[in-house]
Amino acid sequence: MRFSTLIFDLDGTLLDTLADLHASVNHGLRVHGLPERSVPEVRAFLGNGIHNLIERSVPEGTDSAQLEAVFADFRSHYLEHSLDKTGPYPGILPLLERLHNAGVRMGIVSNKLDPAVQDLNRRFFADFMQVAVGESAGVRRKPYPDSVLEAMRRLGAAPAETLYVGDSEVDYATAQAVGIACELVLWGFRDEPELRALGADFYARTPADIWDTVAQ
Repeated sequence: MRFSTLIFDLDGTLLDTLADLHASVNHGLRVHGLPERSVPEVRAFLGNGIHNLIERSVPEGTDSAQLEAVFADFRSHYLEHSLDKTGPYPGILPLLERLHNAGVRMGIVSNKLDPAVQDLNRRFFADFMQVAVGESAGVRRKPYPDSVLEAMRRLGAAPAETLYVGDSEVDYATAQAVGIACELVLWGFRDEPELRALGADFYARTPADIWDTVAQ
């Protein structure tokens, strides 16, 4: 096996969370009388933490007090509705089962709120993931290396044997910051030309491509 440890991003990589995030963003905006956002807009805003998502979703010039109020309403709504329409992308669960059966260690590192990461991991991936790390106070979020390094420490993984799998420029920058290989998936929240321009080590058009990367 080329890699014995895989660390996955969550949104846009393992789970299609866009519909639930879009609904919660618009709930927060609507409560405060602000214009709602389209699905493509929310998709483009994702990838660098949920506070950044709300910062980009509110109109330019929104004051900090209103921004924080929108964020609070988004957060409470999303924690209640994060499982309404969310689910794994096709082929993800068979991939994880195959990796698990091959003895590959796996974890999740996300810029999503840690309580939501834990809920989603328990719901969909508890049989496969040994570590799940989300955004929490005092921990710098991706693309800083902190959360991935913590996951690697808990997994007992060395950089040379670790592959990071994500779907955005933030994920690529994170892998670069950690000093590990990166595979970017082409079914997530960024368009293929944007991802190809980054020059990642590997690209996956389907989940089966990730197995091919690991098994070579």
